[in-house]
Amino acid sequence: MITVEGVSHRLGERRALDRVTVSFAEHRVGVIGANGSGKSTFARLLNGLIVPDSGRVTVDGLSTARDGREIRRKVGFVFTDPDAQIVMPTVAEDVAFGLRRSGLPRAEIARRVTEVLARFGLAGFGDRPAHLLSGGEKQLLALCSVLVTEPATVVCDEPTTLLDLRNARLIGQLLVGLPQRLVLVTHDLVMLADFDRVLVFDDGRLVADGVPAVAAAHYRELMR
Repeated sequence: MITVEGVSHRLGERRALDRVTVSFAEHRVGVIGANGSGKSTFARLLNGLIVPDSGRVTVDGLSTARDGREIRRKVGFVFTDPDAQIVMPTVAEDVAFGLRRSGLPRAEIARRVTEVLARFGLAGFGDRPAHLLSGGEKQLLALCSVLVTEPATVVCDEPTTLLDLRNARLIGQLLVGLPQRLVLVTHDLVMLADFDRVLVFDDGRLVADGVPAVAAAHYRELMR
């Protein structure tokens, strides 16, 4: 269970979130809203990348303010721009980076890296320079680097925005097929059609919360 209780947060002089309260345990949760509505700030709260100015966020009873390291073992985060999270020179090294403090033997780390790369279409890419991959390949790498740590929840902040249509569809299909709980921030309403629940943000507030069709209709009305 992820719980957000009375959370407000400012980014500089701008109010990013205003007294947001919501809890969810569903398998697939979408988050939508206009640019600047607060949805990306909300996403970053869920694994402690941002700590709220007021209120609290908990994951399975753990506080993001106090238990950040444990939270990030439970909740992985995929950024819009994969270059923001690629930190090592080669593909295999970048995927293995998330396991550096796991205490696992080298052979087990290598096995996990090989397995996750093969699972997401990057078999044979291990020795390639990470920053020379295509945009779609980089986003696959970013996803692999998160999933190799086996989090229970994956939060994705507009992961298809910078991709062409073919790669956007590929990443979208992979995401909705994940066994982990998925929290997806997106502008792609079609991708959310079969989700369990969709949250709508506007001006820092949670203004709608329901099944995809109802939430999307509310969002379209806001955009009129």
